[in-house]
Amino acid sequence: MGNSTAPGPLQLVIPPLLLVLIMYVLVFRPQTKSRKDQEAMVKGLKKNDQVVTVGGIFGTVANVKPESITLRIDENVRVEVEPSAIVRLVKPKGSAAIGEKKA
Repeated sequence: MGNSTAPGPLQLVIPPLLLVLIMYVLVFRPQTKSRKDQEAMVKGLKKNDQVVTVGGIFGTVANVKPESITLRIDENVRVEVEPSAIVRLVKPKGSAAIGEKKA
């Protein structure tokens, strides 16, 4: 009969380590990078920046405080939101993103 041996401890440890490494590269690292980019964008907000909130509300930054951001939605309508509620900056109408052609 064949001579079979038990797998060594290194052979038992390598597959779980590879799975952890793959999870880190595919999931955790991109999330961390995305979160840091979001935090940097929020820290760089200034008055008159046009932004979009998590709820899809477009507004113009009226005031920036460490704990909240006041958005002007219309002439006499202002809303105070948490900094984490800001999803992205809106590009001004006159500027085109890189690679886009102006019509």
